[in-house]
Amino acid sequence: MNNFNALFKIVDEKRCPLYKTGELLSLSERTLSCPEGKEVCLILVRDMTQLLFTYINIEPAALKKEESTIHNCSGCTGLIKFSLIPAGPAVDTGGRLAGARIDTAVTMRIGKVMDSEFLSTFPADKIDEILDAFRLIELDSDTILIPKGELNLNLYIVIEGDLIVEDGIVQLDTLAEGDLCGEMSYLGADMAMATVKTVATAKVLAIEGKVFGQLLGESQAVQLYMAKLLARRLRKSNAARAQEFETCMSGRIGDMLPAELFQVFHMHQKTGVLAMDLPGGVAKVSFREGCIINASYVNKVNQEAIFGILGEKEGNYKFTTGLTPKEMKAAEIGDFMMLLMEGVKRVDEG
Repeated sequence: MNNFNALFKIVDEKRCPLYKTGELLSLSERTLSCPEGKEVCLILVRDMTQLLFTYINIEPAALKKEESTIHNCSGCTGLIKFSLIPAGPAVDTGGRLAGARIDTAVTMRIGKVMDSEFLSTFPADKIDEILDAFRLIELDSDTILIPKGELNLNLYIVIEGDLIVEDGIVQLDTLAEGDLCGEMSYLGADMAMATVKTVATAKVLAIEGKVFGQLLGESQAVQLYMAKLLARRLRKSNAARAQEFETCMSGRIGDMLPAELFQVFHMHQKTGVLAMDLPGGVAKVSFREGCIINASYVNKVNQEAIFGILGEKEGNYKFTTGLTPKEMKAAEIGDFMMLLMEGVKRVDEG
């Protein structure tokens, strides 16, 4: 007896109370799987059982000829027509899966047709073994899949919905169906460098990075894909951070408080003048390579000005790069972190 596993597509429907045109039915020698979330029709079970006895001993070459055959259910208050669709992956000349034909293998496990550049790198003789190792995870909206700074052990493929990759206020990327995340787990357990979370409800396939590595560790196609993916993600991440920083050169204090602004300019070692229009008046803070060299706010200067600015929560700011030669030689008004901590402490006490 052959290890029978076939996928059928509903090509027509007339008043069927359960199924619709385009939905898929999976049939094996053990089970009948109906479209996700749909009840199993007992009339269809009987019809599919008869079909199974017809197809189960047919050789693959002969079964392929049946792909154009249209089958009917016995009917109740309605009727569906369905036909066999190509099962198993198509193989290109390089011995790898042709991307457009992996839909069937994925659909038989998750009830959804999906193209994936990542899955197309799988060796043809490994596709079933690898997909069997994945598990389906359903996620609610605004759910964190991978938290930044925590150990991530899994590799994920998005099969439904969108996910965003962010680092604090910076959105680094958007992931859609077929996209991969958690790729660093393939190289070994490591802390996540960014947070990955859902926008709305979503579904992902998950596999432990070490398990995936054991299954595909020697596949040159997969290794090449992962290397290119990491390089592409790094370029996109750096570009997003650079763009976000540039757009933060002016804005509203309500969107980024003074303490956050100071840390941004300090971390990026910026040189220039931060001018702020605050409720109490105009404030200015000069940075040289991230260090504060002078500050003023109304009638306050240097440290006292910094402490006053840190207490403000409204206003606008603009950063202009560059200092005069004299300012470039000026001394710091104090250790940056000590100034920040003392200022935040005073705000809290106030």
